[in-house]
Amino acid sequence: MKWIPLILTIVCTHVKAQVINHSYAHPDKVSYHHLHWQAKVNFQSQCIEATATYDLKPHDDHPLILDTKGLEIQQVKSDGVVVPYELGKTEDPILGRPLIIQVKSSVKQVSVTYKTTAASEALLWVEGDSPFLFTQSQAILARSWIPCQDLPALRFTYSADVEVPNGLMALMSASNAHQKAVAKKGASTVEYHFEQRKTIPSYLMALAVGNIEFAAISNRCGVYATPDQLNLAHTELADLEKMIVAAEKLYGAYQWDRYDVLILPAAFPFGGMENPMLTFATPTILAGDKSLVSLIAHELAHSWSGNLVTNETWDDFWLNEGFTVYFEFRIMEELYGKEVSEMLAALSIQDLYQTMEELAPVDTHLKLHLKDRNPDDGMNDVAYNKGYWLLRTIEERVGRPKMDAFLKNYFTHHAFGVMNTERFLALAKKDLMDPGNYRFIAPEAWIYQPGVPENAYPIVSQKILETDDWIARCNASDEGIKQLPWKEWSYQQQYRFLTNWQCPSADKLNEFNQRFGVSKTGNSEILFAWLMMCIQMSVWDDANEQVMSHFLGSVGRRKFIAPLYKAMIKAHQRERALGYFDRYQQTYHAVTRNTIVEHLKSE
Repeated sequence: MKWIPLILTIVCTHVKAQVINHSYAHPDKVSYHHLHWQAKVNFQSQCIEATATYDLKPHDDHPLILDTKGLEIQQVKSDGVVVPYELGKTEDPILGRPLIIQVKSSVKQVSVTYKTTAASEALLWVEGDSPFLFTQSQAILARSWIPCQDLPALRFTYSADVEVPNGLMALMSASNAHQKAVAKKGASTVEYHFEQRKTIPSYLMALAVGNIEFAAISNRCGVYATPDQLNLAHTELADLEKMIVAAEKLYGAYQWDRYDVLILPAAFPFGGMENPMLTFATPTILAGDKSLVSLIAHELAHSWSGNLVTNETWDDFWLNEGFTVYFEFRIMEELYGKEVSEMLAALSIQDLYQTMEELAPVDTHLKLHLKDRNPDDGMNDVAYNKGYWLLRTIEERVGRPKMDAFLKNYFTHHAFGVMNTERFLALAKKDLMDPGNYRFIAPEAWIYQPGVPENAYPIVSQKILETDDWIARCNASDEGIKQLPWKEWSYQQQYRFLTNWQCPSADKLNEFNQRFGVSKTGNSEILFAWLMMCIQMSVWDDANEQVMSHFLGSVGRRKFIAPLYKAMIKAHQRERALGYFDRYQQTYHAVTRNTIVEHLKSE
């Protein structure tokens, strides 16, 4: 630790006692409006060497406090002059450590030179014939690769110069179209420059580096992927421009210039991440028949709900995700018809009830209670699907035209700003729901109480109802399986069947697979549902063992992987789960790995 004046040490102690919104920062005292990031990506040492320079907002004499986690701080400068700093003595397992820099009111710029380490959880270095690096900053992991005021309420612009090995492409959540690299140091490295001129919160900072190619879909959107996946990704996402047009028709012009999608390696822990201008997406959506493109509709919708109007705190997470699910289903309805969107809605309600069974009642509130907890704890179907259901209930009560006018105005008037639950309620009460509707819908019950209120609008999908009839027939008699129109069904119907059918025996499960080839499907949702059935019924023949091992070893998406491990533990197959985890844990991002570890410890 460098020498620090006594006054700074006192301030540090004071700050540590007042952690706000999962951050040590006090942006109301000293903050920044622009970040410039100069970085070199080293695959051999698996670290990033960087300098982050902050253009400060006008301020009084007060420390600039930045969040860090797993970073090696090397030097701090204030207006170009090396200055002392203090780094918190101990690293909180969730929050990391504060970096405290005393700045006078005259200081306009601060820079921090540092290196990432093996403890920088946002980074995943994918090894192989062609190395790949990607980041995942949400919820509070941006601090593990860039010192920052890591809370969603702070928005800033950024620019970056990123040096990478020659032959690899760098992409960021910024200007990326038709990237041109500048040669550095002979032919060994190249440098890419990025500009994000619209303000974003830190969790939308993103970087990817790898052997990446681009294919345009329209003059404002396209897909990036590794060469082996580019053609499939381009075909699968052919409707991308149509999605943008449908979204704009609903809620106003797209505000981020371009919208591109990067298909990441399978280790990516989420289905998608709505990084501005460049959605990160899992390859598990590449089913070969466009059946899983609703995920891209969801990430596109975030360009309005989340990226344009952001939850002020992680307790308000439903304002990002509930709105986005509602918007996603509206896009899907516009492009593929009402019945498709209603099937998706029906499955979302099924998932919601299954999730709520596993949560404490307080965690089924829409307004979360995440103090002293990892905000990842709130990233589940409650925020997404209960949030959607509230908005859908409001729509059905007040009428779609009024709902659409309200939301379009909401995104327009609060663009590039933040919103919390209480301000949204005040707006909705004033501009969306008259007193009678407000009393009938009772949004406070949805937001501040557990479970789902009795006045929730009933979601009805005719095709799901037909599927439920088949489930009842097959649960009652084996003869129903022989007549099952499996190959005529959409994936939503197949998923509904697999997650509700009461298969009588392991033999019958294997017969079902032989008849319909479920374990050979290209649809990851269906394969996941099938593997869950295999675990629950202890079907571990060689063929299913190979499918399970391949899935756990080649997919890193937490939505799939963590429940499979949890199911094995619940089914008294802990040793099997531990064996898989020992074999594959290094291929998982920290977001997925940490969730699995919690399952292994808690059961």
